Amino acid sequence: MTFKTATATTSPTVVILSLSSDIGGELALRFKREGARVVGTYRSDLRQEVRDCIHSSDLLKLDLAHPSAYSDFKHFLNMNGIRWDVFISSVGSLDPVGPFFGIDISSWEESININFLAQLKMLHASYSYKTQGLANVVFFAGGGTNGTFENYSAYCVSKIALIKMCELIDDEAKDLNTFIIGTGWVNTKIHRQTIKAGLAAGANLEKTDSFLKSGKVGTSYDEIFEIIRWGIKHGRKTVGGRNLSIVGDSWRQGGEALVQDLQSDPDKFKLRRR
Repeated sequence: MTFKTATATTSPTVVILSLSSDIGGELALRFKREGARVVGTYRSDLRQEVRDCIHSSDLLKLDLAHPSAYSDFKHFLNMNGIRWDVFISSVGSLDPVGPFFGIDISSWEESININFLAQLKMLHASYSYKTQGLANVVFFAGGGTNGTFENYSAYCVSKIALIKMCELIDDEAKDLNTFIIGTGWVNTKIHRQTIKAGLAAGANLEKTDSFLKSGKVGTSYDEIFEIIRWGIKHGRKTVGGRNLSIVGDSWRQGGEALVQDLQSDPDKFKLRRR
């Protein structure tokens, strides 16, 4: 089945921030197999399989934290005539790991930039290059949504801010279907940062080490891909401004009951005090 969006009449264009991340690279491969044009950025080495499936002119090596990243990204989109239907940010870093008062504050600030501000700057830079009609924007949530995430304060607060920003964008930009996804445990290289941090990670060190040694896949890349397609299919009325959970929400097999719940409750899966 060829991937389509609600408004695309031809093969849609998908922009992915951080193709060098495990999730970003795997999503690129799946969207390409479904007939989409994939355009993306990468900061570190790009897997050969991912590089081979994307035209070289659709790849941009970019450090999102660099002062020129905003203008460089706009120039890239303009020069390549890109009009995107789907924007996905798979950018993320757990560092610095450790208690707030025990870590370097400049590293903490840098993490806020990477995990929150820089991603929104790239969306802002690319907004004028979206397709006409409704386009789709997807971010990824993280630990701490329903409690504390000890020793990962920069990462946690950035993800909480992204959740709220999705709601704010949904309220302001009626031409975007903006939603954020909690993936649960995914066996990716980001966990190396926890292992490297050692005891500074606190209780999460043992949890992470146990998960990695178990050989479990956790949430699969196919599930991540499918919930994105589910959110795009059901559109802004259903998922706009919401924080979806792959593990906890009943979206599989069509998810008709969940669709009805979401459409009848504008506050569901958003940051609220109850």
